[in-house]
Amino acid sequence: MPVLESITSLLQAGLGSLAAYLAAHVLLCLVPAFFIAGALSALIPKEAITKYLGRDAPTWVSYPMSAVGGFVLAVCSCTIMPLFASIYKKGAGLGPAITFLFVGPAVNVLAITFTGAMIGMDIAVARIILSVIFGIGIGMLMAWFFREDDRTRSEAAAGGRAFSRGARVPARTWVFFLLLLGILIAGTLQVGVLTDSYAAFTVPGPWASRLQAWLNDLVPPNPSMGVEGVTVHGVFLIGLLALIGVTAWRGLNEVDLGINRWTYAALGTMTLTLLVASFKVSAVEGGLSVGITGKLIAEVLLISVVWWMGIQVFETYVMQEWLWEMWRFVKQIIPLLIVGVFLAGMARAIIPRSWIETLAGRNTVWANLAGVLFGVFMYFPTLVEVPIAQTFLSLGMHRGVLLAYLLADPELSLQSILITNSVIGRKKTAVYVVLVTIFSTLAGLLFGGWLEGMSTWLIAAILLGSVGLLAALAAWTSGQRRRAPVPAEETT
Repeated sequence: MPVLESITSLLQAGLGSLAAYLAAHVLLCLVPAFFIAGALSALIPKEAITKYLGRDAPTWVSYPMSAVGGFVLAVCSCTIMPLFASIYKKGAGLGPAITFLFVGPAVNVLAITFTGAMIGMDIAVARIILSVIFGIGIGMLMAWFFREDDRTRSEAAAGGRAFSRGARVPARTWVFFLLLLGILIAGTLQVGVLTDSYAAFTVPGPWASRLQAWLNDLVPPNPSMGVEGVTVHGVFLIGLLALIGVTAWRGLNEVDLGINRWTYAALGTMTLTLLVASFKVSAVEGGLSVGITGKLIAEVLLISVVWWMGIQVFETYVMQEWLWEMWRFVKQIIPLLIVGVFLAGMARAIIPRSWIETLAGRNTVWANLAGVLFGVFMYFPTLVEVPIAQTFLSLGMHRGVLLAYLLADPELSLQSILITNSVIGRKKTAVYVVLVTIFSTLAGLLFGGWLEGMSTWLIAAILLGSVGLLAALAAWTSGQRRRAPVPAEETT
C-alpha cells in the first residue's frame, strides 16, 4: 500500500537521522557542552555575568564579548543552546545573549575551517564578517524591542550595576572551566595530532562486518542527503547513551539533596562513554579495528584532572550544584533536540532535490529566502553541513544563496527554534526568527551581489551604514539607560 510505504519511509528517515546523530555528534560535542553549561550556571558568580554581559553593561563591552565568546565556545547549534540558556539564566542581557546565540554556531573555528577548505575562503570570510555584524545587530534590536521586559527581568534578578562592580571569579573555577573547554575542543577539533591513530589492535571475528552490513541496510548512508548512517562503533555509543540515561536519572535527578552510588555510576558511565567515543573504530574484514588516537590520550588526561579537582579542590556542595544545573539543562534541551532531529530527518526525505536548483539557482530575494528556509527543514550538524553545502553547489545553488543557508541553518533549525522558545518564550522567539530570516537573506544578497560585480564600495557603504545605525541605536539605548530611574537599592 503506497500510503503505508510512504509512512514507513518517513519514519525510517526520521529514526535513521536520529540514530546517526546520536552516534556521531552527541557524545564528544554535547556532553562536554552540558558540563560547561552547568559550570557557567553553578560556578560562575551571577555578578560576573551581569558585569560583562548584563543589560547594564557597556554596549561596547557586552556585544563584542558575546561575539567572541560564541566564536570560542561553540561547535554547532546544539552545543550553543545549553550555553545560551545558562548565561541567560545567570543574568546576561537579552541582546548580548542573542548575539552569543547567533554568532557562535555560524563562525566557530571548526565550521569556518571546513567552509574554507571545502567551499572556498570567500564564503568563509564573508560568513565571519556578516555573522558578527548582523549578530550584534540582531542582539541590539532584540534588546530594544523587549527593553521593558529585559529591565524588569534584570531588576528581579538583582543583577544591577551595584552588585556587579566587585564581581570576581575564583582561579580554581577558571582552571576547571578551561579543563571542561579542553575536553570539548579535544573531542571535536579535526586536526591530525588528535585524529591520527598511534597504535591499533583488532578484535577478531566476522561479526563486525556482518553487523555493519546489516546497519547499512537498516540506515543506508546517503552523503548527498546528509545521512551518515550508523556504524558498529555508533551502536556501542548509543547503548552507552541509554546506560547514561538510566544511571543519570537515578543519580542526578535529586543530586541537590546528596551524592549517592548512582551519581558515581552516572559520572563513571559518562567518562567511559567519552573515552570509548575517542577511539577510532571501524569494521574490517577480519574483525573490528580499534585505533588509539591522540584524541583519546588528550581526553584521558583532561578528564583525570577534572575528576581530581572535583574530589580534592571543590567542596561537595559545589559539585552537587554543578551536576544539578547540568542535569537540569539536559532535561530541558535533549527531548526537544531529539524531536527536532527526528522531524528534520523526515522533512529532508520529503523535499525534492530538484527544488534546490529551481528555487535557489539565482541571487534574488526569493532565492535567498528559499536558502534560509532550507536551513529550517534541512538542518545538518556542523560536521555535516559543509559537505551538504558543497552538494547544494553541485546541484546549482547560487553561492550567495548558499551563504544565506549557512547563516540560517544553525539558527533556524526546528530543534533550535523549539529550544530557544523554551528559554526566552514564544514572542521573543518569533521576533528572533523573523530577524534572522531578514538578516540572513540580506547577507546572501550582498555576497551574491559582490560575486556578480556589485561595487565593493556600495557593499562597504551598506555595511558601514548598518554599523552606523547600530552605533546610533547603541548610543540611544545608552541614553535611555542613563535617563531611566535608578532602583532604590542603588541609592542606599
